[in-house]
Amino acid sequence: MQESMQKDRRLEKKQAQNDSRTNSCSFAGVRPIMADLPWPKIRVKAPNAYYADLLSVDYCGSVSELSAIAQYINNENRLSCERCPLAKTLLGIAMAEMMHLEKLGELIWLLGGKVSYTAKTCNGRQKLWTPEYLTLPEKAERMLLADMQAEQAAINQYRMHIRVIEDECVDAVLERIIKDEEYHIMLLETLMREL
Repeated sequence: MQESMQKDRRLEKKQAQNDSRTNSCSFAGVRPIMADLPWPKIRVKAPNAYYADLLSVDYCGSVSELSAIAQYINNENRLSCERCPLAKTLLGIAMAEMMHLEKLGELIWLLGGKVSYTAKTCNGRQKLWTPEYLTLPEKAERMLLADMQAEQAAINQYRMHIRVIEDECVDAVLERIIKDEEYHIMLLETLMREL
């Protein structure tokens, strides 16, 4: 009886090993995907709480760098086992968005704002970032389309903020971020055609 139980355990263990799944997609060497342009110096003319509040929306609002990072990483996770090259590209874009988040955080702090996951809206209310902001479709084509739409929404929001912010130092950083977002759209459009 004991011999039979040991044999059953060995068979179960062997079957579990045969049923195991692994992800062979290596992310070694993945780098941020961004425009090959220099960054302006991160500085502001003077503290300005209103400008800091505007940038908090870019930092962690519904259309924000934090939302972009979370959406790209989620898509990359779900694609990596079956579409490794596509997943690597999405990770590279997410890494660029992380750099944008970091630059915005510096500007918010220099403007006298608080760097947190709370966006301050135009009516003065504060809204904590939530994953409800993300669009997470199942199919790769729809993922890329959602990512392109999010990039375009970010560009539109940055342009709106540039029209309001009268600080050429801040505006220069936002313009530089826009260049990356435009590059990401071009890359995502190419990836869509290749699917």
